[in-house]
Amino acid sequence: MNLKPQKRMAADILKCGENRVYLDPYLIEDIAMAITREDIRNLIKEGAIQKKYKKGISKTRKIIRHERKKKGLGRGIGKRKGPKGARTPKKKAWMKRIRPQRRELKKMRDRKQITTATYRKLYKNAKGGMFASVAQMNRYIKEKELLRRGR
Repeated sequence: MNLKPQKRMAADILKCGENRVYLDPYLIEDIAMAITREDIRNLIKEGAIQKKYKKGISKTRKIIRHERKKKGLGRGIGKRKGPKGARTPKKKAWMKRIRPQRRELKKMRDRKQITTATYRKLYKNAKGGMFASVAQMNRYIKEKELLRRGR
């Protein structure tokens, strides 16, 4: 028994795909007799033709994985995709390094701990990537005795 036209009409009326239309196997004869859209609507009211639920996707695994990642688990080398620069771009790392260095230099200059000439020289050195951190820059300044006397 070919119920393709009935299924097609029911899908159109129910506003879903043909795969989501459920035809009651006990009322196949009644469904086969339905040839108009009005007949199909009546069968839908009776419950002989129904719309199946959409299948959802469970978020449980995602939630568990997210909780683990918040704790720092599941972040090892085997879980990383793409290069190191994709996870933390080189530019961001540079900004994280250079901004505190420049702030420190400005602070020293404003407090008159270093001269303007020294400030310019150290600023250029920092820009050239000479210092890995503020601490290293401060060590360099102490070693080279660039701090002004009596300050």
